[in-house]
Amino acid sequence: MKEFLQFYINGEWVDPVVAKTLDVINPATEEPVARISMGGSQDVDRAVAAARAAFVGFSQSSREERIALLETILEVYKTRYDEIAVAISTEMGAPITLAQKAQAATGIGHFKTALRILKEYAFEEVRGTTLLRKEPVGVCGFITPWNWPINQITCKVAPALAAGCTMVLKPSEIAPMNACILAEVLDAAGVPAGVFNLVNGDGPSVGAAMAAHPDIDMMSFTGSTRAGIAVAKAAADTVKRVAQELGGKSANIILEDADFAKAVSRGVAGCMNNSGQSCNAPTRMLVPQSRMEEAIAAARTAAERAAPGDPTAETTALGPVVSNVQYDKIQDLIEKGIAEGATLVTGGPGRPEGLDRGYFVRPTIFANVRNDMTIAREEVFGPVLTILGYEDEDDAVAIANDTPYGLSGYVSSSDLAHAGRVAARLRTGNVHINNAAGDPNAPFGGYKQSGNGREWGPFGFEEYLEVKAVMGAVAAE
Repeated sequence: MKEFLQFYINGEWVDPVVAKTLDVINPATEEPVARISMGGSQDVDRAVAAARAAFVGFSQSSREERIALLETILEVYKTRYDEIAVAISTEMGAPITLAQKAQAATGIGHFKTALRILKEYAFEEVRGTTLLRKEPVGVCGFITPWNWPINQITCKVAPALAAGCTMVLKPSEIAPMNACILAEVLDAAGVPAGVFNLVNGDGPSVGAAMAAHPDIDMMSFTGSTRAGIAVAKAAADTVKRVAQELGGKSANIILEDADFAKAVSRGVAGCMNNSGQSCNAPTRMLVPQSRMEEAIAAARTAAERAAPGDPTAETTALGPVVSNVQYDKIQDLIEKGIAEGATLVTGGPGRPEGLDRGYFVRPTIFANVRNDMTIAREEVFGPVLTILGYEDEDDAVAIANDTPYGLSGYVSSSDLAHAGRVAARLRTGNVHINNAAGDPNAPFGGYKQSGNGREWGPFGFEEYLEVKAVMGAVAAE
């Protein structure tokens, strides 16, 4: 069993102030695969002090110095690529093919994007006799989840480094190994001492201490809406900037003029990807009420192709969910869907046939769902799809927007202009037309209780900058 019993603070691996450990569980086997130390407020104090001291110099580093640093990080990351993929698959259950082709790949994607933006970005602009400067926001606190772990770490770390910020990271204690490897990558790449710091721990002990810390200038949090509210409240007393990427319950509107069978099949695949553990998963499929039976048949066929299995096998497309807690929550919601009268199309409670160990969930589809049912309101975060009927386009838009969330939306149509008109009416931060893939250069984030601020691309880069106006800096003509 691997051990990650030290924290990375001020360029060194150091012991925690108080010794306390937690086992990391492989969700496919229910067996411990690693052990980490769990930090507390004193560890946070040490990490923040290191980041605060390092900010003085790193914030004044040149563009060329930071470009060289990001280029080196990319090279070192590539040497640990396979190790990162295996760690992600082992600790959170992603099929190894998904971990290799998508999960680990996002780290390279975010560092490349930050590098490109850094090379081109205009940090100064003259307006009349005033000089506008974009400067690093300061010491950043990052709290990241387990579902796309290296993605959600690097989409914060990469632009923050590029902008000249220093930082303290608390990764998920459920899936921390990939973060520890990344710390080794950054150390080997020569990131100056104190610029990046890592403290493992849970939300109440480490996350809350970070959010309330007077020497942290910005908190960036990805996770549940409930936890995001707690972070924002803790941060309020010190009036620090808070960026949040929170929950979702994304609607997937399949219009009458769509390639119906293909749209349904793609919608099922999108929902089931990563075992349904994506905040922007298209979990509410909206179809014309008159075509509900057609949708049911196509969805059943697609779901029954998504057989869960051993995540180490290259042919496996669906792994377990991350933990026993998550498994139990999903089972409760499946039972509630049945109790509230939704039509169970396929799947249902319990483990898939032949899998008696591991947190595996049967790919489950409910149809004839009403938007006031629990499974249509709550974020399941598992391989569970709900199909809702709509009467006309206005009804579809109303149902789609009838949610406290607003992270993503999906629209399928054979007419791009038609799809675009519907997309314009959705109260979401992202819309995917005909299941288009995410764009790493586009802003990622949501409306309403899906958060505030944006990540990815230039908008994500600018989250880590403050604007300073220097009046009279330029001579009048």
